[in-house]
Formats: sequence, structure tokens, C-alpha cells
Amino acid sequence: MTRLYFVRHGKTEWNLESRYQGAGGDSPLLEQSYQEIKQVGEFLKDIEFAHIYASPIKRARDTALGIRKQLSKQPPITFLSRLEEFHLGKMEGMKFADVKAEFPEEAENFKLHPDKYDNSVIGGESYPDVIARMTPAIQEIVQANPDQNVLIVSHGAALNAEMNHLLGASLPDLKKRGGLANTSTTIIDSNEAGTVFSLVKWNDTEYLNREISETDIV
Repeated sequence: MTRLYFVRHGKTEWNLESRYQGAGGDSPLLEQSYQEIKQVGEFLKDIEFAHIYASPIKRARDTALGIRKQLSKQPPITFLSRLEEFHLGKMEGMKFADVKAEFPEEAENFKLHPDKYDNSVIGGESYPDVIARMTPAIQEIVQANPDQNVLIVSHGAALNAEMNHLLGASLPDLKKRGGLANTSTTIIDSNEAGTVFSLVKWNDTEYLNREISETDIV
């Protein structure tokens, strides 16, 4: 069994402003996020990780490196473009309210109905596109680290879609577990060389020294 610890990156200025970031946008982490990254690291510090894998986008990269500093044993780290956030085309950098006003159907479906989300107007990736690039990466990670603990640092929308897919959710049901908070940890076990996945804990934030707000959740 390989145990996968999925961490969403720390909170950014655009998260606080309720803007879509996507793979092309990369707002700086908030000052408080560096403390929260340390809190994640403290929570995970005694777990022996074989490897860390992270999105190369700066907010995820900085989160992964910050956590690594706190670990008792610091494993190697690899940055994989297949772990990037959704490419969101015209929505990147836009406030949620402005997208809802300009692209009401796309905003509604991206948030609530992955099976109905049509990216042809917005550009960027669909839900199946993101799953198609992330799933082989996760399977390769599992196969490269049999019977080990692995840390994976990525992004809210992409992780939500991919983890639910791994756990067997159909496209219409990808959102039914709810969102992921910044610097949350979700733990999933994988058996049979990355073909079977089971949920241990979803969206854990018990180690953070603050209340979770609406702007934390994606």
C-alpha cells in the first residue's frame, strides 16, 4: 500500500480576493500563509516520506519547499507540470462575480456541474482534460514508491477533480465531497499498483490556528 498525502497550496492574494488563478495566474502567497505552511509541516514532520511531488507553479512550489523544511527527514522533491492547476483561459485573473456576470453558464457549471462544463467559450481545459493528464502522473508516482508515504502538493480545483476521480466518482459527482481549503491535507491509500484508491481523510485543516473562511475553499 502507498499512502498519498495531498496538500493544497497556501492561500494567495487572489484567493483572498475571490479571483480565478488557474495555471496561468500566480498571485503571491499571503504573509499568514507562510506560518500556515509551517503548521502543515509540523503536522506531517514525523512521517517518513519517500518523495515529494509538486506542481511547478510558484504558489505550490513554495508550499512544498516550506513543508519540506519542517520535516524530520527531508525527502527528494520533483516538480511535475501534470500536477498544475486547471488552465482556465479567459477566467484567469477575473473575480468570481465578474465571471458569473460575463459567463454565467460556464461559471455555474465549472463550480457545480463538471459534466456540463464546456470550455470552448472560456478556453483552457475541461474536467476530462485535467483528469487525463493527472491520473497517469499519480499512477506513476504510486508505482515508483511502493509501500511508501508520498507528499503531493498541488491546486484546489485540479486536486478536487483528480482525487474524486481516483476514488471512483463519476463526472457529474466530482463535487459532491465539497471543496478543499488552502493548506488542507487529504489522505488517500493506493493498492494494486495504483489501480485501487481508498479515502482515509478528506480536507483536514485541524492543525491550522485559525477558522476557515469562504475564501479558503475551492
